[in-house]
This record gives sequence, C-alpha cells and structure tokens, in this order.
Amino acid sequence: MNTIHHDTPTLPHTRGLRLLASASLLVLLAGCAVTDSAPQATAPLPERYQAWFENGQPRNLEWMHKQTVKKADEAAAAGNPREAIRLLTSLTEQGFPQAHYELGKLYDQGEAMERDPARAAEHYARAVRTPSYIRGHAALNLAKLYREGDGVERNDLLAYHLLRLAVEEEVDRDERVMLAELLREGGEGVSANPERSARLYAIEAEQGQEEALRALAEAHASGGWLDEKPELAMDYAQRYADALQKRAAAGETDAMQRLAGLHAPDGLLGDQPEQRLHWLRQAAEGGDEDALGNAGSAMLDAGETRQGIAMLEEAASNGDVDAMTKLGGFLVDRRPGEARQWLTRAAEQGSTDARVHLGRLLIEGEDPRRGVAQLEEAAAQDHPLALASLGDFYMNDELSPSQPFIAVDYLERAHELGHPWATQQLGEAYLRGRGVTADPQQAEALLRQAADQGQSGALALLGQAYLEGETLPLHPSRGEKLLQAAADAGETSAMTALGEAYLEGPLEARPERGVQLLQQAAQQGDGYAMVVLGRAYRKGEGGLPQDLDKASQWLTRAREAGHDSADEAMTRVNRERGAQGDIRALIEAAEDGHPGAMADLGRAFLEGQGVQQNTEHARSWLTRAANAGHNGARAELGEMLLDSDPERAMTLLRTAADGGHQGARLTLGRAYLEGEHVAADPEQGIAYLRPSAEAGNPYAAQLLGQAYLAGNGVEADPQQAEEWLSRAVQSGDLSARANLGRVLLRGENGVPRDGDRGRALLEEAADQGHPGAMATLGREYIRGENLDQDVRQGADYLLKAAEQGHPSARLALAKAYLAANGLENASREQALVWLDGVMEGDSDMALQTLHELLSDESAAEALKVAAAD
Repeated sequence: MNTIHHDTPTLPHTRGLRLLASASLLVLLAGCAVTDSAPQATAPLPERYQAWFENGQPRNLEWMHKQTVKKADEAAAAGNPREAIRLLTSLTEQGFPQAHYELGKLYDQGEAMERDPARAAEHYARAVRTPSYIRGHAALNLAKLYREGDGVERNDLLAYHLLRLAVEEEVDRDERVMLAELLREGGEGVSANPERSARLYAIEAEQGQEEALRALAEAHASGGWLDEKPELAMDYAQRYADALQKRAAAGETDAMQRLAGLHAPDGLLGDQPEQRLHWLRQAAEGGDEDALGNAGSAMLDAGETRQGIAMLEEAASNGDVDAMTKLGGFLVDRRPGEARQWLTRAAEQGSTDARVHLGRLLIEGEDPRRGVAQLEEAAAQDHPLALASLGDFYMNDELSPSQPFIAVDYLERAHELGHPWATQQLGEAYLRGRGVTADPQQAEALLRQAADQGQSGALALLGQAYLEGETLPLHPSRGEKLLQAAADAGETSAMTALGEAYLEGPLEARPERGVQLLQQAAQQGDGYAMVVLGRAYRKGEGGLPQDLDKASQWLTRAREAGHDSADEAMTRVNRERGAQGDIRALIEAAEDGHPGAMADLGRAFLEGQGVQQNTEHARSWLTRAANAGHNGARAELGEMLLDSDPERAMTLLRTAADGGHQGARLTLGRAYLEGEHVAADPEQGIAYLRPSAEAGNPYAAQLLGQAYLAGNGVEADPQQAEEWLSRAVQSGDLSARANLGRVLLRGENGVPRDGDRGRALLEEAADQGHPGAMATLGREYIRGENLDQDVRQGADYLLKAAEQGHPSARLALAKAYLAANGLENASREQALVWLDGVMEGDSDMALQTLHELLSDESAAEALKVAAAD
C-alpha cells in the first residue's frame, strides 16, 4: 500500500486506517435489511456488516452541489488534488454519498495524487451507506478492493454481497462478470456454484461482453469447468474474437494482442501461427512495444529464426526487458557472447528470469562462481527455476565438489513451489540416497508426480530403477514400459537405457531394436549411446556379431562428442584388435595408457607374439602396467624377476595376490611350501593356497592335497589329502590325475590303496600325454609290485615319457644302457648323451633299440633297479 501524508488530521492513514476500513467504518452504514437471503453464502454475514445493505431515505445531489463536484473534478484534472478534496469534503459534511464516492475514486485511481486504496475503501463504504444513484457503483468499486485485498483485508463474503447489491442496482458495468467469477471459483464463506456462474456469464455474453464470452468458451472447452461442448466452446470463442476484431479495427493494440493469444498453441481457436503472427505484427505496427517482442518470440517458435531475432533485437533495443530475456535465452547455445550481453542488461533492469538464464549460462561457461551468485539472487525471490538449477549445481561434481545436503534444501523449496524438474531431482535424491536417507517409496512418489507434470526424465529414472533392482524391486517389464514411454516422449537417456537393456540385459535380447534405439539417441547427440554401441560391437553381445570396425566407428563418434568413457572404450577395442594379431592397435592402446593393453604388449614381447621377442621391452611394459595397478602384470613381472630379483619379485607377487590374482597366490603358495626364492614357510604357503583351492583352482587343490600327504604346513591327513586331490581331478587337471593315481596305486602316506582306480587314473593321464603318468606306469610295470610285471610295456611307457623330457624316465633308460655295456662307472652325462642320440632319430628305431637292449639280462635288471629309485 502506498503511503501518503494529508493535511486533514481527522483521517488517519497508517495501519489503523486499514483496520478502520475493513471493520469499524463498516458499522457507520445504516438502513433497511438485506433484500436477499444470499443462498451462495456458506457463512452468515457478520452483524456489523449488515448495515451496509439496509435501505433508508435516498440522498442525491442538487444542482448547486453538482456544480461543486464539477469544480472538484476540474481541480483534480488540473493537478490540484487538495482543492478537489476540500470541495468534496464540504459536501460529505452535508451527508451527500456522491461526494464520498468521488473522494473514493480520487484515492482509488491515484491520478492526481499518490494512490491510497485504504481511504478509497472508507469513502466507498460511506457512499454505500445511504441510498443514491451511485450506490451500486460504490458497491462495485468496494467489492473489487475486498476481492483483491487491496487496501483492506480480503473478504470474499463481503465482496459477494457488494456485487449482488451492484447487480440489483443495475450498474451495468462488470458486476455480473465479477460475481460470476466469484461463484465459479468460490471463496471463503462463499460456495462455488458453476451453474449460477454460467447463467450470469450468459446474460453478459448476450450483450457481447468480452470477458463473459471468453469465460464461457473456456468453460466448455476440453478441461473446462462446465460440461465439455466443443461446438459451443468454439462458438463463444469466435464471438469473442469478433468482439476483439471490432476494437482491433479501431486501432486498439490490446485487442490485437488478445487476438494473437487466441491463435497461440494453447489458444481458444487453436494453434494458427500465421494468424498469431498477423495480429502481433498489427499490434507492433500500432506502436505496442510488447507486441514487437511477442511477435519476435512467436516467429522464433514458428521457426522463422532470422526475422524473429531481428524483431526481438529491435524490441530489446527499445528497452523491452522481456525481449532482452527471450533473445538472450534463445542465443545461449548459438551466440553465447551476445546472449550474455542481453541477459546482463535485462538482469540489471530487474528481470529475474534473465538473471536465471544468465546464471545458468555463466555456470556452464567461464564463470561458475558468478553464475551461482546470479542464481542465488533469483532464488532469494523464490524463483523456482533458480532453486532447481542451484539444486542441480550442488548435487553434481562436474564443476565443483558436490554438496548434496545443500542441493536438497534448494530442491525441496523448488518442489514446494511446484517446479517439476526440482520434483524429479528430489525424487532421484531419495532414489540414490544423496543428501537424504534413501527412501524408495518417497522416490517413486516424487518421480511419478514429476512424470505427471511432463518430466519424461522422471519416467526414465523410474524405468532404470526397476531394471537395476537395487533401490526399487527388480521388475524388468515395468521398467521396459516406463522407459518406452520416456523414449516416446523424446527422452534420449531412456532410448539409451532401453537400447542397452536389449543388448546387455536384463531384458530379453532384441538386438535390432536395441541398435535402433541407440542409434536414435546417438543421432540426438547422446555420447553414451555411441559408447554402448561401440562396446556391444566390441564384445559381440546381445545377438550382435563382433565387429571391431563398427565398434571403432561408434567410439570415434563418441570421442568427437566428448564423452568421458569413449577413450577407454576405444583402447579396449584396440586391445581386442591386438588379441586378434593387430599389434599396431595393441601398441596404440598401450601407449594410450590402458593397463590391460600394456600388460598384453608386455606378454607379446615376452613370448614373441606379433613382435620380435624382447625381454627388456617385455619387462618395461609389464612394469608400466604394474605401476598402473594391473594385478596380472604384477604377477607376471614378479614371476619374471624371481631368478634375478627375488625380493622385488615377491613384493610384486604379494601385491597381486592381495588384489585377488589367483596365479600370484599359487606362485607364492608353492614358493613358501618349497622354500624356493624365499625362506620356507609352509603355513604361509597354505594360507595363500587354500582360498584358491576353495574357489576351485585345480593346481591349488593339488598342492594343498600334497601338503596334507606330506604334513607340510598342516598336520598330515590322508583323508583331506585324497579329498583335495580328488577335487583337482574333477576339474580335469592331468597333473592332479597322475598325482592321485600314483598315490592310490601305491597307497602312499596313509591313503588307502586302490589299485584299480589308481591305474585307471594313470592310464587316463598317460593317454592324454602326461609324461609323469607315463613314467609312473613304466616304473610300476617294470617293478611288478603294484601291477603285474611287464618289463617290455614298462619300457615303452618310460620311452614315451623320456621323449617328452621326463628326467627320471630318461635317467632310468640311460642306466639300463650303461649296465648292458659294462659301463656302470661311466658318467650320468655320457648316458644321457647316448639317450638323446637314440631319441633324436626315428621313433620306431629308438623303440627297437630299446627292446634289443632289454633282451640283455643285465640291462633288464639295471632297468628294474633304476625304476625302483
């Protein structure tokens, strides 16, 4: 309320005046009883107000008094409100209600002086008290003040009775329309009555009253407050347009603006861009500065970018703050420098919307701190988008460390103001447990609310949550349905998530549909969709064939789009190419810093695969991979260094083992058990082996079984030994099969002898080429203790084992040769040289030589002795 100082001491103007206008001054009115029972009032009219509507002796101005009012009007028009007040006050002292009415208008309109609606209400009330020809007018003006709470406390019940009085007095202004509006919406003490409201509107509509025509058109349109009747709604809308066109023809730009609104996307006459632009141009040509900016905005919406920008620039240059804001917002992604200039000008002139756009632009640009400051200024005025944007800024880590608790505070405020994006973000916060305790029910309720408000991103979040099955229960079909709805609404993240689910799960594989969705999202610039496509073609999953060329193409596009994970994914493709023999791709991946690729390249140099074998290069790349945290490289480098640098080797192996590398655990377990490269520590060795054995590693199970046989690091336990060795055999390990076969055949270390099973295991291993199994069978057939003696068959097994380099088999055969030639005292080396010479020749000749050798009794006996060693 504006404050004004007056010279009249009897009329207070502070808060006491407002109370007087809304309460005590009302009892000054007196007369007869209210003429209507006011059936729409849900509360009785307080007794102190009833005098407002009582009738008494009418009091009207005489000729001389009318001249005084005329002089007062002339004084006010001449800019002399004091004189006007003096003249009118002289008449109020004589009890003329018309003088109070004129004083009320003077204070209400504020043309000749500062507006004072509280004093206006006081004088209107005094004018209503006594019947006169202006009583209805005073009642109508006073009703407007009480309806709007302007200068007085809002009072719908009192406004209702004042409007009814104006209707009864047949003021013939807008009293019926105001009363219809009140009855349509209802208010405190007044119940809504749409039917009665419609009747009042209809009376005025028959007279061509514009607001009545508009109200009835809206009432019968889709979603209106009366029964939907499209034809009737269109009839009222067209009559409304006809009335506006008459005023537009007379040059009234306000009517032109209203006509443009009728043809807007949400207008009563439907979206007709050409008509809308026509009327906006007409208004602009008629000198309406707002229309110029509105026309520019409409042209932008219609895709006429060049003309739209030109009109907005003209309007903005003329000082149209809304045009500056619209222009700046439109240019943010196109010409950010110009956008910042226009938005800065609009913000300096008080546009909160411009301040929000500017803040978002600065946050994403070169000055995030200033951008946050702009948003916080707008947030202080409870601007919903500013609050939602601050919530987004503080929730994410892109520009600064996230502060989820601060973010949630902003989001809750924006949500309470009804901003759907804030509601979506708040739902996601409850879904992820960021800034608040995770609450699936609250998350779902908020996200569904946001979805109902048009936020397709909320549908996508819900769909993804149902597919993940972490915060919300796993429900793939529900997730699929929600993601499809979001994708249909144009949400690229939903297209990507649904496409990924069709290729990688958990939905049933639909490769064609998955690729289609991902390509659609990629065409809209979604870098992650490109990464998913590249990854799918790299792996050849979800029904897609492996195609490294397509994978490279998509990942190249993802790189160009700036997606963070594109480089790593491309490196994996190059690593895959390396695995298929493309050493250049592997080198590129390794040089890009991918630990796995560096480890692969180190192995390639170590084994000479695709490159010339080079131990130093192998060590260099494995070292780089190990330093980058690759456990496999640590394990391989550790094994590589065992002979040259055992201390460093053991450190690398321990680090790899602690990181879960099974090979490193096996190497360490064996080293500690055997005391090789490190001081023997059987208990430590068992500690490394047991987790691997329990996880199903056959070699670890075999070593653990052997430890239980020998009581090495654990108490000897034949039953445990057999169990672990059997586990190793079940996994298909040949060494375990040969080992357990020997133990069972001989009944070693307390394990019950089972000759049949032992021989079967040894024969299976020997048939699959295991030299140890061959050597064992050879010895056993020659010795004839656990198997029926068959020296010839035993020799055959020993020869096969010797051919594969088995040391004890070779030595046994060599000793037999020495004995047959009377050279028992010859060196071991001489015997092995002979054996190598025999086996390097034709295998059939070697076997024949061996059989001839065994025909010598001394050689056969020597072979038996050697086999028993």
